[in-house]
Amino acid sequence: MSELAVRDLHKSFGPVQVLRGVDLEVEAGTLAAVLGPSGCGKTTLLRVVAGFERADAGTVSIGGRVVTGVPPERRRVGIVPQEGALFPHLDVAGNVGFGLSRERRRSSRVGEVLDLVGLSDFASRMPHELSGGQQQRVALARALAPEPALVLLDEPFSALDSGLRAAVRAEVGRVLRLAGATAVLVTHDQEEALSMAVRVAVMRSGRLVQSGSPAEVYGAPADLGVATFVGDACVLRGTASGDTADCALGRVTLRRPATGAGSVVIRPEQLVVDTDDGRSGVPARVVSNEFYGHDALVHCDLRPAGSEPLVVASRRAGEVQPLAPGDAVRVVVVGSASFFAD
Repeated sequence: MSELAVRDLHKSFGPVQVLRGVDLEVEAGTLAAVLGPSGCGKTTLLRVVAGFERADAGTVSIGGRVVTGVPPERRRVGIVPQEGALFPHLDVAGNVGFGLSRERRRSSRVGEVLDLVGLSDFASRMPHELSGGQQQRVALARALAPEPALVLLDEPFSALDSGLRAAVRAEVGRVLRLAGATAVLVTHDQEEALSMAVRVAVMRSGRLVQSGSPAEVYGAPADLGVATFVGDACVLRGTASGDTADCALGRVTLRRPATGAGSVVIRPEQLVVDTDDGRSGVPARVVSNEFYGHDALVHCDLRPAGSEPLVVASRRAGEVQPLAPGDAVRVVVVGSASFFAD
């Protein structure tokens, strides 16, 4: 597998600028996720890298070889589309071997990749006999069979139900790691990007606004837009002075020094909600409690003196002491917050 380098990529459709100077690097043998809302340009980026669309400006290099202008079939890129897109008239082995030469189809290559994705016993099955997750694994096997330099995954789990999605993406991640594949996952699902990728590139309005490890993007967002898009966030008005800021949750520590008015961003897991026993924290009242089994989402109404009521959210692991609407509680901030000046 080879590294991917995208430099200053531009693409317009008529008067609409879809890509505006995109730069992206993916190290060989790693999985990167391009994360962004619908319409941000991430699928167009994938199509330009694959060669299905021609860029107006900029370059795409795979393994140090510039492939700008090279037709898709000569780029050595494997594609895993949204819904598998298997050929209904071919069995699993036929689908996997479709892109191989006759000689390679007769070799052991089809069996090797089916074994890699855990479907070696399904070679003679037809696509309609498979579950949605199995179809996606066949699509991945088909993409890996020609030993491409790069694998592109275009929201491959969006058609799966939520119960199956987590299991399939974990399996796909395992297969890509075992294959040593260089891969780019395009998705709008934050949990998917953070859990699967080594590197996450956040895209907005045709530009990459932040790129880094999942922990960096989640824990140190580049701006307020990234903070609120990548994971849940409690956003409060506040005033910063050096390493701290004052807001409705009291005085909080900041990750980076700042000054002036702006937005304080705190992740829900940093908010500890406990019964109102007079200890530290800000008094609040429970509005609702959404129980999920492994944790709960507790919405609290803060009523600090001289301010409007605010609603914040907090996860409560284990839900040992269930909270009901109307309960008096105290909210304590654990760790440091992000701050974005006006």
